[in-house]
Amino acid sequence: MRTIVVDRNGRGDCRTVTEAIAAAPDFASERTLIMVRNGTYREKITVPPSKTHLCIVGESRDGAVIVYDDSVSKIKPDGVKMTMYETPSFTILADDFYAENVTFANSASRLEPRGQALALHVEGDRAVFRNTAIVGHQDTLYTPGSGRQLYDSCYIEGTVDFVFGSATAVFKECELHSLDRHNGYVTAASTGESQPYGYVFLDCRLTGAAPPATVSLGRPWKPYGSAIFVRTWMDRHIRPEGWDNWRDPAREMTSRFGEYGSTGPGAETAARAGWARELPAEEASALTVRGVLEGRDGWNPEEVRAAAQ
Repeated sequence: MRTIVVDRNGRGDCRTVTEAIAAAPDFASERTLIMVRNGTYREKITVPPSKTHLCIVGESRDGAVIVYDDSVSKIKPDGVKMTMYETPSFTILADDFYAENVTFANSASRLEPRGQALALHVEGDRAVFRNTAIVGHQDTLYTPGSGRQLYDSCYIEGTVDFVFGSATAVFKECELHSLDRHNGYVTAASTGESQPYGYVFLDCRLTGAAPPATVSLGRPWKPYGSAIFVRTWMDRHIRPEGWDNWRDPAREMTSRFGEYGSTGPGAETAARAGWARELPAEEASALTVRGVLEGRDGWNPEEVRAAAQ
């Protein structure tokens, strides 16, 4: 495995993460390990499709920070505002990406709301994030496409639709933190009709600084959006009804939302929206990391961890 050390103070192979990614081989069948030493790296980065099997590992999660501040409020040189799709601080288009002990952030709304401002855009297949922080406000984590993703022991924060998109993704033992704002939404899934799974949260924690009963578990960005929470602890910021139909009653018939074994002050299911499901125990027990993500190629994210270390 080739290793590239990034140190913003010049005591590594590169001073920026951008340089390190450019130095990684194209269409590699083995991992390139980019070790990022602690520091704030103010960079807007895209990992192109050619940079396969890239692995970024920080010295510490809260110490190695990759951050930028684009938002839909920013005016481009041509005088036109940015679109949501142009705002991510870090974009991953390559397959078999791995990240650990690093923070991806968008600081655009740190002082005042700036609208959509993505921290991380993940589009490649077989992506794994462990002990990673993904920090933003509105639309923090964008997962378009039909790729598979695992978020293991990660911290994700935001306000509105801060996990959104169409990928199949498992969030295992993650903390999803709603910032102090009314009318928030944790997820906005746009899962395709033929996809068996969208977002699956296993043994996670939903924490929040938002006022009580002001944050929904999710709403369907597209008609067949799917999000399931299994054995998730929910604080009092979660609305009793749990789910929102995005002002379209027709989506109550097609969206696929559900819970099993929710606990905590926000987990009272008696007032939940009647069009969301309470999963039976047998169905919930079948929702495992590998069961959701292995696909036709038999992918096992636990093997990815061994290969990256």
